[in-house]
Amino acid sequence: MSRWSEYDIPDQSGRTAVVTGANSGIGYCAARALARRGARVVLACRSEERGTAARDRVLAEVPGAEAEFAPLDLGSLASVRQFARTWARDHDRLDLLINNAGVMALPHRLTSDGFETQFGVNHLGHFALTGELLPTLLATPGARIVSVSSGVHALSNIDIHDLNSERGYRRWIAYARSKTANLLFVHELAARLAAAGADTVAAAAHPGYARTNLQTAGVRMEGRRTAERVIELGNRIIAQGPEAGALPTLYAATAPGVAPDSFTGPRFLGWRGAPAPSWRASWTTDDRVSTRLWAASEALTGVTYGELDTL
Repeated sequence: MSRWSEYDIPDQSGRTAVVTGANSGIGYCAARALARRGARVVLACRSEERGTAARDRVLAEVPGAEAEFAPLDLGSLASVRQFARTWARDHDRLDLLINNAGVMALPHRLTSDGFETQFGVNHLGHFALTGELLPTLLATPGARIVSVSSGVHALSNIDIHDLNSERGYRRWIAYARSKTANLLFVHELAARLAAAGADTVAAAAHPGYARTNLQTAGVRMEGRRTAERVIELGNRIIAQGPEAGALPTLYAATAPGVAPDSFTGPRFLGWRGAPAPSWRASWTTDDRVSTRLWAASEALTGVTYGELDTL
């Protein structure tokens, strides 16, 4: 594992992968790497223009690749439902669901369904998507669900009484809570899959400090050009590239023997390097909190995981 790289990804021929937010950054790099190893890759993106451009880049960079774009806005439950309905109509298997898309430290905004954007997109959107795709995942032997969290989750546990940050909004705390929610989701989902006897694996990963457009999105929205330039400079000097940042996700998605509820990140201080088991805050494995978040997420999204009760 200490030298694990893209070249160690097992052959993915005959497998199908959905990567959310695959138009740029680590999502794009993950999708391209899977395509190189033979997977049929679906780039699930909010922007049709950026998504189709990313698909075209994959097809140009990987001769013979199977790659397609599918519209998905994780800030809209209607879009999530439409994606899942289309998937069920057109596909009978799903080997890899990589819940990668996310937003970071944005000014306060609400999704189309009225949720605080970071919680709504980073957690609730993927909670709903996974639940809607669950029948196909369960029907595919050895399927995996990988949720991309962040080391920044260590800044804050969730507040189960204020999931939408209505009592006061601090962008980095809201981001940390959404990334904690990702880990609690994986923790609870892994437990429920095990209790149902399913062979589907739910795991988590994080990219460390990877150079993507997430870091600058918030300050750009506010027109803070000086802050944007400082962040861009830090990215060039300190951050690892998106290809390296994608490796923990790819490891969790494809390496043999990945354990349910594992958390993979970069080896060197959780910052950069080859994939390795990552430290996580104790609150991300709290059964009581994960159960309460699950119930709240079902109530907010209207998505339940009833298939797990019928296995």
